[in-house]
Amino acid sequence: MARNRYDIDETYEDTYDFGQLKRLSKYVKPHSRTMVAVIFLMLVTAALGMLYPYFLKIIMDYAIPKKDFRTILILAGATLGISLFTAFALKLKISIMTKIGQGIVHDLRSDLFTHILKLPFSYFDSRPHGKIQVRIVNYVNNLSDVLSNGLVNTITDLCSLIFIIIFMFSINVPLTLVVLCGLPIFIAYVFMLKKRQRKAWRAQSNKQSNLNAYISESINGIRVTQSFVREEENIKIFNNLSSAYRRAWLKAVSVSFLMGPFVQVISTATMGAAWILGIHWIQTGFSGVTVGTLIAFTAYISRFWQPITTLADFINNLLTAVSYVERIFETIDEPVKITDRDGAGELPEIVGKVEYKNINFSYDEGVRVLDDINFTIEPGESVAIVGPTGAGKSTIVNLLSRFYNPDSGQILVDGHDLQDVTIKSLRTQMGVMMQDSFIFKGTIMDNIRYGNMDATDEQVMEAAKTVCAHDFIMQMEDGYNTEVNERGSRLSVGQRQLISFARALLADPKILILDEATSSIDTETEILLQRGLNKLLRGRTSFIIAHRLSTIKNCDTIFYVDHGKIVEHGAHYELMAHLGPYYKLYSSQFALL
Repeated sequence: MARNRYDIDETYEDTYDFGQLKRLSKYVKPHSRTMVAVIFLMLVTAALGMLYPYFLKIIMDYAIPKKDFRTILILAGATLGISLFTAFALKLKISIMTKIGQGIVHDLRSDLFTHILKLPFSYFDSRPHGKIQVRIVNYVNNLSDVLSNGLVNTITDLCSLIFIIIFMFSINVPLTLVVLCGLPIFIAYVFMLKKRQRKAWRAQSNKQSNLNAYISESINGIRVTQSFVREEENIKIFNNLSSAYRRAWLKAVSVSFLMGPFVQVISTATMGAAWILGIHWIQTGFSGVTVGTLIAFTAYISRFWQPITTLADFINNLLTAVSYVERIFETIDEPVKITDRDGAGELPEIVGKVEYKNINFSYDEGVRVLDDINFTIEPGESVAIVGPTGAGKSTIVNLLSRFYNPDSGQILVDGHDLQDVTIKSLRTQMGVMMQDSFIFKGTIMDNIRYGNMDATDEQVMEAAKTVCAHDFIMQMEDGYNTEVNERGSRLSVGQRQLISFARALLADPKILILDEATSSIDTETEILLQRGLNKLLRGRTSFIIAHRLSTIKNCDTIFYVDHGKIVEHGAHYELMAHLGPYYKLYSSQFALL
């Protein structure tokens, strides 16, 4: 699948879906009252700020000619008071909106992460994990300012613009019309630039996603990279991706920066026109233009274009944000294929009887992986599933865990159809161990207790002793409190699997699934572990998938699976006597020893 590569750009629709912004309103709504209060405060500040040029007009036209120093002092004091109030209001606004922005980001990221945890395995198999991470971290972060300060500043700037126009008209109508002549030109330029900005920022987003995907892949595969001496080749790939990101970012920024200089040109042109006409009208006495009027207008012209520039920047940021929103909600809208059916009840405490009735399953439409699987396992029985690679062994147990749903048929546990019970009530009574035993960053004690957070230290140690993990743990510098790294890099593969065994045992599941869980344990450890396994499996219904047939000889039933069918089944001695596929497989392994 093309999107499962770090060097393939994600595709976008040609047009923006601005309807996605409406979905964001639910994250803003809880903060709406506070935002309204902040907007009101900033509007008061903006209105007071409009008085500065008017004060200047009064001083130039009346106070100075009449030598009215009292008026000058009053206006100077008022200016100082407004400045102090503005500084306080701005500090308060920044503090409040920062908290609101981070609150919005937290809620959005929490919803996104919660949804991702519910997605099926197929979602993570079909795209690089780095491209998933960039949505949770970078894309959500980029929305923070737009959803908080952006909204407040936009509303404030719009109102400020209205205030400025009102003040300008109140001072002089002809000069105001001169200034407004530049507005249509600016609007036309914004619309012309919008498409280029959209394409540039979308390209930047793609290149950032690709780079993040490759970094994540490289970190996870660092052992393979160093083992095959691929460092130089990987550096070249990284530099190419990083250069592509740099070029895309520089292009996006350069397109965005085209806005500022154009505004400066329009502002300077309108100001020049106002000065030329203003001086001429002062000389001719047209429309009552005075020196104070012209000076005040100069100040208002600068203020007039400032909010327009801010609004243009917000439009640019909004266009960028929409592309991020599309990706975020695309993830949130990803269907959760494995869900609780309406009316699903809690699965009561089970004893472990498992029934498969006419089970069929396909990962891809038209390519059947399991074909009419039927069997019944009584409580406490141990079942081994063997067969060639790709035969469907892991798929059988994945359906029992409801990592996938069958295309047709029924799976029952103690007579309860798995479709009729909640996923949580099912999985809390099951233990699953896979070949890749994941170890979390933290202590060994924490990793074992992950299966039962209420377990005492003594219970953790007892579980470790049962699966023969206690001795090697105690040989480490801090015993059970030894810190291990993410994915357990300090531990051998066998040690990681033993810790996972202890974790599964501590959870005390009624149904236990071991999917190649003993494949990386050495022969000496295997002998010790077999004793622990006997205790682990005792009284539990267990499914064991193994290529090493020596580990499953004592199972009650052995299924030989090939091409999605159970070809033969029975106890070890029965299948050996039958001289069928299991006999051949076992004999071939024995011959290799």
